[in-house]
Amino acid sequence: MKGKIPLREKFAYGLGDVGNNFLFDLGQIYLLKFYTDSLGIPAAAAATLFLVTKLLDGCTDVAVGTWVDGRKKWGKLGKFRSFMFYAIPPLALCTAISFYNPDFELTGKIIWAYCTYAAFGLAYTMFNVPYGSMLPVMTKDPLERAKMASFREFGAKAGLFVTMVAFIPLVIFFSGKLGAKHGFFAAASIFAIAGCAMQMICTLNIREHYAEQKTEKEKFSIVNSYKAILKNSPLLILSLINLFTFSAFNVKLAVLAYYCQYVLHDLSFVPYVGFFQVACIFLGIFCVQPLVRRFGKKATYATGAAIWGVAELLAIIFVHDLVSFILFSGFAFFGSAFTNTLNWALISDAVEYGEWRTGNRSEGVVYSFFLFFRKFSQAVAGFVPGIVLAWVGYQANAVQTPTAVRGIKWLMFLYPGLMAVLTFLLMTFCYKLTDKRYKEIVQEMSERKPD
Repeated sequence: MKGKIPLREKFAYGLGDVGNNFLFDLGQIYLLKFYTDSLGIPAAAAATLFLVTKLLDGCTDVAVGTWVDGRKKWGKLGKFRSFMFYAIPPLALCTAISFYNPDFELTGKIIWAYCTYAAFGLAYTMFNVPYGSMLPVMTKDPLERAKMASFREFGAKAGLFVTMVAFIPLVIFFSGKLGAKHGFFAAASIFAIAGCAMQMICTLNIREHYAEQKTEKEKFSIVNSYKAILKNSPLLILSLINLFTFSAFNVKLAVLAYYCQYVLHDLSFVPYVGFFQVACIFLGIFCVQPLVRRFGKKATYATGAAIWGVAELLAIIFVHDLVSFILFSGFAFFGSAFTNTLNWALISDAVEYGEWRTGNRSEGVVYSFFLFFRKFSQAVAGFVPGIVLAWVGYQANAVQTPTAVRGIKWLMFLYPGLMAVLTFLLMTFCYKLTDKRYKEIVQEMSERKPD
């Protein structure tokens, strides 16, 4: 194999992120609303819950990444897939019970929410860290990596599409059949089973073509691995950029249900808005490969951030109804597709850069460090909306004050717009690992190795 990955494997790899986003997006889009409007948890308490559990989750990412890289005996499934395989059943269970509404007092419900969401985070980490670490050992070809990143992003957004279009109608349906208390849990159970089935198909059909098992003489050093991270400037910049972009993207998702219900005055708009938003993401994904071939990954990434930021900031002024909301959101999500798609290709490049710079290759540690910042961004994406909603006086299932409506609009447009502008500036002026430089590094490492 000369770096080329069979179409079957590419499809299976992308299917893994369909499953991931069936599970992950439930928490990012709907869990805050479930906590405030169904469990009855105050918005500030829900915000703190997201912050604490996601920061804890980020620490487990680092621990799991270290564990993955430190193992000497892998078994039949290889270095990464064995973790993925055994994480799937508990992940399905934890996803469903995160949306269960127990007969507890408020304090008991808050404790229940902490425990169930923390358990979900741990189970998701056990699958997602090895899954994300797979790409550098599947191919060393930068164009193949960009293609794989597109398959992954396409799968992720397919999962997001189904989640945004189908989940609320399922909640409404089951609430009518089983009662309002059980609607979220029944819908989440269906998504949990379907998502984990897709993850299993992925796990059994991808391969680790370039995984190098350590010999007994080669010892894994945690200290050296993390020292190497501090010398990996592309990784550090990508991690900071992802703190901006991923928190911005997830704040928009988390606030969408509130925006539709309290600004557009119809919660049933969520699936329709989601349809157009994700359709624009798919259009962006299809544009990434031609743009990368023509301009490179760095320029394409920066362009996406610029489109995103401009669309959000203009929306503050020009969005007044459903049609204008869909139009400007479509442009914003189109731009976000460039950044989200290329994240996975760029982080794989950072693995090679780190090995070239320090002689230390640790896919799991590098990816888990990167993922820690994504988890921190998720903590921000849960914390910021909850705190802002509490600050502006949000009241669940009630007519909102003008101040509360203004706060929801700020969350939907202003915060993502500022984060996208910061991303554009960092990628344009601080990120130095261009495609040309990456190829030079790979060639130099190839010449270093003995025949």
